[in-house]
Amino acid sequence: MTAALYHPQLAAMLPALEGYVPVQMTLDQLAHFRSISSPDRAELIDQRNVDCVDYVIPGYAGADILVSVISRKGHETPGPAIYFMHGGGMVMGNRFAGAAPLVDWTIKHDAVCVTVEYRLAPEHPAPVPVEDCYAGLVWMAEHAAMLMFDPKRLVIFGGSGGGGLAAGTTLLARDRKGPGLLGQLLQCPMIDDRNNSASASQYDGVGVWDTTSNRTAWKAILGDNCGATDVSPYSAPARMADLSGLPPTFIDVGSAEVFRDEAIAYAVGISAAGGQCELHVWGGAFHGFYDIAPQSDLARACLEARESWLDRLLDLPDIAFIE
Repeated sequence: MTAALYHPQLAAMLPALEGYVPVQMTLDQLAHFRSISSPDRAELIDQRNVDCVDYVIPGYAGADILVSVISRKGHETPGPAIYFMHGGGMVMGNRFAGAAPLVDWTIKHDAVCVTVEYRLAPEHPAPVPVEDCYAGLVWMAEHAAMLMFDPKRLVIFGGSGGGGLAAGTTLLARDRKGPGLLGQLLQCPMIDDRNNSASASQYDGVGVWDTTSNRTAWKAILGDNCGATDVSPYSAPARMADLSGLPPTFIDVGSAEVFRDEAIAYAVGISAAGGQCELHVWGGAFHGFYDIAPQSDLARACLEARESWLDRLLDLPDIAFIE
């Protein structure tokens, strides 16, 4: 029955993933999953023709946080830039997790890419993660000349928990009249703490990142306020009533994952508010399939769609949204 939920190529992988992906994760298991979700710089860069330089910058409330700036060796001409928030449910991972596309885009587009080491819950609950990410965006925009990119060609990108943080950071930029953004790229974003959709309860004990793990993470982020009426929409963007004035958006999600319904609703909300949103729901896909099984037919199609959207976005005139 479980296998029928998934594309055959993905279903075949699930037995081997047991113990390595957070299914039915409780807080006492967090240390284990953190230990296997934190790649190092060498794994990301390998022998690629890029530089990776760290900066210590002020995060939320003035605390020091790290960002890494990835650029092509010999980069000289200001062009596009991409600001990245890693996944991991806002409770695990580091700034190099899931950042491989940044290296590809640095080489392909001569883009300057920045990935932020935002602080994790439960040690640093909301609003720290999203405020750290916003602080990183402000720093990046303010240092466009030093980093050698065009501030009108800045795109924000994140997946899973990082997708939620990218969405929240974009909302903060809009509402605080902060840095302009050319677009936002949200892959299977984690944006709703209420867990009250069909998909939020449909995938417990199966796949990758299930209902129990999602509840554990949101409880770590929001504490006793999780699911309450006064949760900030910057920490849980599905709570935002006004989705107008956002930049062109790409959202994708698996059809067989917890985040399916909230991702679809967010895309519909952006479109209903007069925005531009491209939505893909990948039939038979579990959470994060494009990273876990990049050679599968489904992941290849997903990555091609993502690349096509980014190519088209970067071909637009140099006019940043949210100005």
